[in-house]
Order: sequence, then C-alpha cells, then structure tokens
Amino acid sequence: VQLVESGGGLVQPGGSLRLSCAASGFTFSSYVMRWYRQAPGKERELVAVIGGTGGNTKYADSVKGRFTISRDNAKNTVYLQMNSLKPEDTAVYYCNVNKLWYDYWGQGTQVTVSS
Repeated sequence: VQLVESGGGLVQPGGSLRLSCAASGFTFSSYVMRWYRQAPGKERELVAVIGGTGGNTKYADSVKGRFTISRDNAKNTVYLQMNSLKPEDTAVYYCNVNKLWYDYWGQGTQVTVSS
C-alpha cells in the first residue's frame, strides 16, 4: 500500500487549497478513505471520511461547510477541497486507509494558513 499526498502550501486566511492523495497497492474503490491532520503540539484528528463509492461522506464539526472530500476511483485518488481557510487549519494533512485492521498513512502535506 502506498499513499502520496500533494497540494499543500501557504495560503492566506479565506483562501482555498485542494489536496490530493494518490493511492496504490490495493483495490482503491473497495475501501473507505480518510483525511487526518496534525497541528504542532496536538494530536492527530480526523477531518473527513468518504465511502468506497463516494456516496457517503462525514466531516469534523470544525471543517463542516468549508471542506469537501471526494474521490476518483478511475484515478485511485482522493481529494480534499478546502475553502475559507482559517489559521487554525494549519497542520500537516495525511490521507489514510485501514486495510485488514492496519492503518496505512502517507507522508503528509503541510498546509499553512497565514497572512
């Protein structure tokens, strides 16, 4: 299993970013995919979840209405569209898949929201 995140960067408050996570090594469309984030000095937190077909999504209260998780099963890629970004969204963002009760993680992509 390999997960590779991209799309992070520095953005001003109120701005947008789109994160991507390219997956390989498993049957992508069969698995729930998740985005987590970890800010300095804080525990990793779940941000968004999407079912295998893309029809079921869930969000942390802190990002509801601002972030959208989606997936393209033809490209084995999951996305996180982040709008109306706030300084408190600053974190390293990770995608995750749980396969046979084992958590796989990407290397993470840094998102910094600052003026």
